[in-house]
Order: sequence, then C-alpha cells, then structure tokens
Amino acid sequence: MSSKILIADDEPNILVSLEFLMKREGFDVSVARDGVEALAAIREHQPELVLLDVMMPGKSGFEVCQEVRADDALRGVRILMLTAKGRDTDVAKGLALGADAYMTKPFSTRELVQKVREMLG
Repeated sequence: MSSKILIADDEPNILVSLEFLMKREGFDVSVARDGVEALAAIREHQPELVLLDVMMPGKSGFEVCQEVRADDALRGVRILMLTAKGRDTDVAKGLALGADAYMTKPFSTRELVQKVREMLG
C-alpha cells in the first residue's frame, strides 16, 4: 500500500506541481489550500507525512504543526515544512514546534522526493 501524503499550500501552482510529483512517485496524495483545511484533513485522513507551507491563510503552518503535535492521536504524523522563510530563526521555530524536517523554497524536486522517501523510510 502506498504512503498517504497531505500537501498543504495556498499557492495553486505549487500545490498542483507537488501533487503531480508525489502521485508520479506512487504516493496516495490529498491536498489542502489553507491551514484550517490542512488541520481538518490531517485529523480525517491521518497521513503519514504532511508537506506543510508556513505562510497560509486561516492558520499558519507553524500553528498547524503545533496543534498536530499537541494531539496524541496524531503522534505518528511526520511533518516536512516547505517555505520561502529560510532564516535560521524560522527554521529553529519550525523544528521547535515539532516539524520533523524543514526545506526552503525554491527547492529541487529531486531533493524533495529524496527527503520524502527518507522520512517515510
């Protein structure tokens, strides 16, 4: 059975390209267009991995990450934050809130696929 991945990003072009890329790699993909939708989808589908944008309407990726980590039922969900916010303080904040990994945009699709495979190990 293929791993379930949720992609949460408010930028339509990024969402479509990541969805295509992950489906092509054989993953079962669902998408969310804002933080509130992402949190609902995580609770409903319990994906193994969430590709989570930081800057989204409704709730930020940081807030989504924090809420997922506060919910014992979602303990197994891994979070890879994808963001244009690449300052050391942003990375540290994401990791401190419980993200498993952090990649800054723009990123290479090959690196992203490699990271996803590594995280799903």
